[in-house]
Amino acid sequence: MKLIFPILLSLAFVAGCKEDDVAMLVPDPLELTPEAAGHYCQMIVLDHVGPKAQAHFANGMNPLWFSQARDGLAYVLSPEEEAEVIVLYVNDMGEAESWDKPGIGNWIKARDAFFVVGSDALGGMGAPELVPFGNIKKANSFATKHGGKVMRLDEIPIEAVLSPIKFNTDTLEQT
Repeated sequence: MKLIFPILLSLAFVAGCKEDDVAMLVPDPLELTPEAAGHYCQMIVLDHVGPKAQAHFANGMNPLWFSQARDGLAYVLSPEEEAEVIVLYVNDMGEAESWDKPGIGNWIKARDAFFVVGSDALGGMGAPELVPFGNIKKANSFATKHGGKVMRLDEIPIEAVLSPIKFNTDTLEQT
């Protein structure tokens, strides 16, 4: 019986170390550079307005960049994508200079963000944007001005991310 306590204490310590090791495996976000191309559009990410996203993988491959935060969420939530994303970062629009200049280093984990869903905001590729904020007060302020509802990542309906977007083929504008 005397040996059980030290063994359990050792196991608890090892388990705690493993959790710390997993946390250390999550890479930091990268700064957005002019070389970053959007995964879906293959266009320069910096040439687009609104929040962006970057996905990092368990296998250590280079992150994928997305011209819209919505596109990054679509990639992570898509049942067709098989690569293990360990972290998705999105621009914190509460720290952005403006909609046109969302920032190159103001990244937050998508799971920690407050998203404004259903606003009038259109992202860099012209689709409705899910606008991420690191601060709920700033998210609520944006929702008051632009419509929409503030949600956490696990509350966002899949339709808000993966639904097709209707465009007028004559004007190439969203309908």
